[in-house]
Amino acid sequence: MATAAIMPSVLVLLGVLLVAGRLCECAASGGFSVEFIHRDSPWSPFHDPALTAHGRVLAAARRSMARAIALAGSASGGGAADDVVSKVVSRSFEYLMAVNIGSPPRSMLAIADTGSDLVWVKCKKGSNDTSTAEPAAPTPVAQFDTSRSSTYGRVNCQTNACEALGRASCDDESNCLYLYAYGDGSNTTGVLSTETFTFDDGGAGRPRQVRVDGVKFGCSTATAGSFPADGLVGLGSGAVSLVTQLGDAASLGRRFSYCLVPHSVNSSSALNFGALANVSEPGAASTPLVAGDVDTYYTVVLDSVKVGKKTVAPAASSRIIVDSGTTLTFLDASLMGPLVDELSRRITLPPVQSPDGLLQLCYDVSDGREVAAAGESIPDVTLQFGGGAAVALKAENTFVMVQEGTLCLAIVATTEQQPVSILGNLAQQNIHVGYDLDAGTVTFAAADCARSSS
Repeated sequence: MATAAIMPSVLVLLGVLLVAGRLCECAASGGFSVEFIHRDSPWSPFHDPALTAHGRVLAAARRSMARAIALAGSASGGGAADDVVSKVVSRSFEYLMAVNIGSPPRSMLAIADTGSDLVWVKCKKGSNDTSTAEPAAPTPVAQFDTSRSSTYGRVNCQTNACEALGRASCDDESNCLYLYAYGDGSNTTGVLSTETFTFDDGGAGRPRQVRVDGVKFGCSTATAGSFPADGLVGLGSGAVSLVTQLGDAASLGRRFSYCLVPHSVNSSSALNFGALANVSEPGAASTPLVAGDVDTYYTVVLDSVKVGKKTVAPAASSRIIVDSGTTLTFLDASLMGPLVDELSRRITLPPVQSPDGLLQLCYDVSDGREVAAAGESIPDVTLQFGGGAAVALKAENTFVMVQEGTLCLAIVATTEQQPVSILGNLAQQNIHVGYDLDAGTVTFAAADCARSSS
């Protein structure tokens, strides 16, 4: 799937495979694992072959800034319905997953988002007879036609699921109509519905399909802003997220995990649910989830930061969001200043300016010897979380090559415009990260993610 042009044939092929394959109930399997596709990977339809590897890093860094501001906007109560519908924005995302909806299943490629709850897909115009006030979105790569599925249903507006959406209303037939807004100004409107979801499971060592009945999802009839994928799968901690629904409907527990391969590796990551989400690698450390400004977000406490064995920013006890959809890591200025000072003191590489002023603490590694020295010169940065969990970040987690021969720190300070601390996906590469809502924890363990994903 190198380009969007080949997407229709790929989707048809996936549909044929699903119909031919054996379906099973995931409650009996104990868990399943699906492909977690980075938007810039060769397997993504959004892969731009014209961009260099360094160009993709810079583009991801810029998306990070927009994403972080959007998360901060949600945390401050921004993104109200009255404000959001007039904005034209592009929804920032980093990872995708395939979902197969209906009977027979229709393959859809959706944004996977740990920063939101609602699961929704774009529905074919005219397949759902409840209209909305918003104009229809441009024709996407794939649309779900409810009239072609034998298992499609609608959710009553008096249900807990409808009430959990907040901005919902009833039509004349008591169907739940929703408007779900994001902090970046985008939103989706439609009908809250139920359907059978089928997932391509590779976690058992052989291809199979896992079916989950009665998943509540948004049948989107209009969007404000640009959503380039077929829909979005909310992996947040709220009542209508996929994680919560799998725990309730399929007895898998409200837990999931992922192991992110480095962006430079031509391999997809793994997104795991149920028993496969257990983080059991040596050195696994758990930190408790704490209340944040937004219940959906996975918020933990960051107690201190170490460089090597030296604590450079102690006892800050600041809240930080763990998020797969943000590339860079954002730290409070009280932590960032001492961190930069200590790294500057220890790293002996020649300093240079950031190519676009976006990142600080950049070094010249154009000489082959300096590239080799970078691994030795850059010390580990250890994040000490609440509950005693310590996560050691290697050089690959803290620095990125933003252009040929220029290496920059992939950690930036929060600002007045964006005051939310975020642990981004670069910092999470080659770390198995598990979220357990039942236990109220996030668990980290160093791992070879390319090997585990394969």
